[in-house]
Amino acid sequence: MKNYFKKDIPPSCEYCEIGKQISNDTVICIKFGVTNFKNHCKKFKYNPLKRKPKTPKKTLALQKKDFSF
Repeated sequence: MKNYFKKDIPPSCEYCEIGKQISNDTVICIKFGVTNFKNHCKKFKYNPLKRKPKTPKKTLALQKKDFSF
């Protein structure tokens, strides 16, 4: 089975299981209240569903002539 997530992810409140993001840079934590999203603590539990995917690279605009011989 292919591993879709890195194993050495640095802890961050932004994608912690017990935290909930309330603004762009603020997370509310059950244990510690309102914190910065870059913080972390010993209660950190990784939740892969909270990770934001990287933005895809822009592709070139294709035209009809690109597909003809």
